[in-house]
Formats: sequence, C-alpha cells, structure tokens
Amino acid sequence: MSEGKLTNLNYLNEVTGGEPMIVKEMLEMFIGQVPELQANIQQYLADKKYIELGKEAHKAKSSVLIVGMDDLGVRLKELQLLTEKGEAIEKYPEYVEEFVTKCDKAVEELTEALKEL
Repeated sequence: MSEGKLTNLNYLNEVTGGEPMIVKEMLEMFIGQVPELQANIQQYLADKKYIELGKEAHKAKSSVLIVGMDDLGVRLKELQLLTEKGEAIEKYPEYVEEFVTKCDKAVEELTEALKEL
C-alpha cells in the first residue's frame, strides 16, 4: 500500500513518541502551510525574485522533511543553493513545478492519514 507514497510518518512518529494528538497537530500544520508556501514560491519565480525564492525553498524544506519527503527536501536544498549563486535560472521552474505537484499529492495522503489517527 505504501508503494508510490510521497510521505512517510516514521520520522514524525519518532520525534513525537507516536503521540496521536501531536502527530495530528503537525500534519494539520503542514497541510495548512502548503498553500501559502506554494503561492509564495510560484510568485517569487514569476516575479524573478530569486533570493526570496531560495529563502522560501529553505523554509519549505523544513516542512517537507517533517512528513518524510526526503527526496523533495534534497531538491529544495538544490534550488536554494542555485538561487544563492544565481545559477541555472532556467531550471527553477522545474523545481517549483515539482514542489507544487508533490505537495498537492502529499496533502491528499496526509488528509487520509489524519482520518486514521
């Protein structure tokens, strides 16, 4: 069943001691943050505000790592580092698209996970 899942709650369960109320709170917080993170990242890209884009990628990285999206965390770190150097600007849209798409799927997964808590 976990095939193809983007999220993994092992880390979250570990740091919360598996306490359902805390896990629930963290998941709800992540789900609540995603639309704002997505909007900011897309806006910074559109406005060519690459330093801000990198800072937002850094912020988003922390959030996605909590729900076990390690691969996306690595990609956000890459984006952050590229924006700091002003390199490979043509690749930024790929990173942003990946972030938006994967977070939409993660929100679906985590909304389901919340029902089971």
